[in-house]
Amino acid sequence: MAGRPSTITVEQRKEFWRRYKAGESVLGIIGALRQRPGNINRVLEASGGIAPMPRRRSQRVLRFGEREEISRGLAAGNSLRVIARRLNRAVSTVSQEVARHGGRRGYRAAHADSAAWESARRPKLCLLSQNQQLQRIVAAKLQHDWSPQQIAGWLRDHYPGHPEMWVSHETIYRTLFVQARGALKRELVGHLRTKRRYRRSRHATYRGQGRGAIVDAVSIRERPAEVEDRAVPGHWEGDLVEGSRGTYIATLVERQSRFVVLVKLSEKNTEAVVDALIRAVRKLPTALRKSLTWDRGAELARHATFTVATDVKVYFCDPSSPWQRGSNENTNGLLRQYYPKGKDLSTVSQAQLDTVARKLNTRPRETLNWKTPAYILESSVSTTG
Repeated sequence: MAGRPSTITVEQRKEFWRRYKAGESVLGIIGALRQRPGNINRVLEASGGIAPMPRRRSQRVLRFGEREEISRGLAAGNSLRVIARRLNRAVSTVSQEVARHGGRRGYRAAHADSAAWESARRPKLCLLSQNQQLQRIVAAKLQHDWSPQQIAGWLRDHYPGHPEMWVSHETIYRTLFVQARGALKRELVGHLRTKRRYRRSRHATYRGQGRGAIVDAVSIRERPAEVEDRAVPGHWEGDLVEGSRGTYIATLVERQSRFVVLVKLSEKNTEAVVDALIRAVRKLPTALRKSLTWDRGAELARHATFTVATDVKVYFCDPSSPWQRGSNENTNGLLRQYYPKGKDLSTVSQAQLDTVARKLNTRPRETLNWKTPAYILESSVSTTG
C-alpha cells in the first residue's frame, strides 16, 4: 500500500482501540487511519483483540518529585535516614531505590524514574500461571466446549469456600487471546463458540430480519401468563438455522430450562418442516407439550396440522421481532460453534445433532445459576409430575 506508513503511532493506537471497542470493523478502521493492514494486525495479534489497560503509576511507588528530592539530598551529603524522614518514606525504600539506580555517586532522578517506569512493563504472571490445579481445570472445561462464563460460574458454585479456585471469565479470555501469558494453549481457542483469533467488541452486533405473514396465526400477545414468566415447563421456542446451499436444521428450546432439541430437515418447505417437528415433539413426554412460539417464517404455514398432531398450541412473534424468542436466538448463536455459517447442513446426521444437543444440555448456564438445562428440566418434570 503505497503512501501508507510502515509504523503506527501512539495516537493512532489510541484511536484504533477507541474505534475497535465501539464496534467498527477492522477494515473500516484501517481505511479511516490510512494504515497498512499488517500494522493493525500486529497490534491485534499482540493483544488478542483486548485493549490494553492505560498505564498508571501506583500510589506506592516513588514519584518523580521524590526522586528529585533523593538526588538533592545525596548531593548535599545527607544520610539515607534523613532523606527518608523528609519524604515520610521507609529507610529501606530509599536505600533500595539508591542501590538500584547507581548508588550515592551515580544516582540521577530522571534516569531512575525512566528506568523504574520501563521496569514496570515487564510481564506479570497471570492467575492461571500461578495455580496449576486451576489451570488444568479451566483447560479441561474448555476442551469440553464450556464457555469462559460457564467455567467461571461453575468454579464459584463448586468451590464456594475457596476463592483461590475462582477466576473471572475475562481472565480466561485474556489468557487465551494474549499468548504471552503462556498459561493456556492457543488451540483451546478452537473450542470457543466463535473461532476468531481476537476478542471482538461487544458493541459489534447484527440485527435480525423479519418475515412475512402467516394465515390464521395466533399472536404471541395471546400467550398465557405461565408462558411469559416461565412458570411451568413445556413451553418451547423454535426456529431454523441456515447452512450453505439452502440447507437447514430446526431448533427447539424449552423456555424454563433452556433445554435444546435439534431436528434434521430434508427441505425447508412447510410440509417437510412440520412433519419433522411432529416426529420430534411426539418423542417428548406429554407434560412437556404445551406451546411453541415461532417467528413469521412460511415454513410453519401448516401450523394447524402441527397442533392437531401434537396438541401443542402455536404462537407467532410480531414481524421483525426476533427478541421475542430470546432463548431460541441465543441457542442459535451457540450452535454456530458447531455449525458455522457456510457449512452444508445436509451432511449432518440426526445422531450428530443429538450429540451436540446433549453437549448443550449438560453445560451450566449463567441464566440458570450455573445449573444445566438437563438438570433443570428433569427437576421441573419431577416436581410437576
